[in-house]
Amino acid sequence: MRFGRYGDILINSGKMRKKILISSGCGVLLFIFVLSCNNELIASLVSSSIEDISCYNEPSTFYSLKSFDTKDTKRLAAGKNIFFHETSCFDQGIVLNGRQACAVESAAKMNPGMNIYLLVLSNMDFSNSSKDLIKHLKSYKNIHIKRIFMEEYVKDTPIEEWWASNVLKSSRWPRSHMSDILSPLEKLKDFTGAESWDDVAAGVIGFGASHLGRQVADACLRDLKKNFRGDIWGNNGPGVITRTLQKICATKYARDMTSKRCHGFTVYPPSAFYPIHYKMWKEYFDSKNKTETLKVIDKAYAIHVWNKLSHSEEIKVGSDVPYAVIANQYCPKVYNNCGKIF
Repeated sequence: MRFGRYGDILINSGKMRKKILISSGCGVLLFIFVLSCNNELIASLVSSSIEDISCYNEPSTFYSLKSFDTKDTKRLAAGKNIFFHETSCFDQGIVLNGRQACAVESAAKMNPGMNIYLLVLSNMDFSNSSKDLIKHLKSYKNIHIKRIFMEEYVKDTPIEEWWASNVLKSSRWPRSHMSDILSPLEKLKDFTGAESWDDVAAGVIGFGASHLGRQVADACLRDLKKNFRGDIWGNNGPGVITRTLQKICATKYARDMTSKRCHGFTVYPPSAFYPIHYKMWKEYFDSKNKTETLKVIDKAYAIHVWNKLSHSEEIKVGSDVPYAVIANQYCPKVYNNCGKIF
């Protein structure tokens, strides 16, 4: 789950909780989180300006967020973790908007038995405009906000030498591709979700500590190292996981990636995490079809609001559009303290 670009949202209804626990064994994924959309069609909408990633290598200062420590390592070993990444660099402090903070809160609220990590690469503290939201996030004991250093994070992985070569600097979208790099480095359970019946998406991925999870994560990192393309938007995210599973599952299309065929790795159908197609993203912001949209959401494990397209769509707090209804339910502290616009 990543920031550094515009966000997406995942939720689930209470009645689905038992089903998730039984079918995936990955814990309760009832939360809202921020990701990026990875469609090539949308790549043309992304700014072509050079993205600053200088903060990745800047040393920490007195004002920097605390880095990972021994306690974090022990928590990670327990395997009950949900990760969010903020891969942007900032001039005047880290900025976290209401929708991003909502994502983190909902993860913590709906998964009290899991550790929720917000990992940043910037060497700054949060901006004054974001500190009120951060205060509400820190009211949850299971939320941990830390800075990571990539040299340490990729140590002893298949991409350690690749990272040291600074290939990422050649990317047109280094912040986005940084998120793609981080995803296979973290462990949950062995699952992902299909964006369509043709392609697997990189928005929701879990790699467990099992042999299978390590195998798929390792294969993803090796594919990333071999096939990295800084000039193609989705090549290093959905491209990596799709190519990897095509080999492991011995099939081209996501519709044929059954658990049996994929040796126990679960590929959820589009209805699980991407119930509304990206071409229909406005349904999340339209009150006219609210009842029908909420019915679709209720049947899903989560939803993806395609925020690369929808980030500029304003929502007034108190609105009855589906996105607002969901936010009010799953991230009430942030939603009701983010100002007039969510």
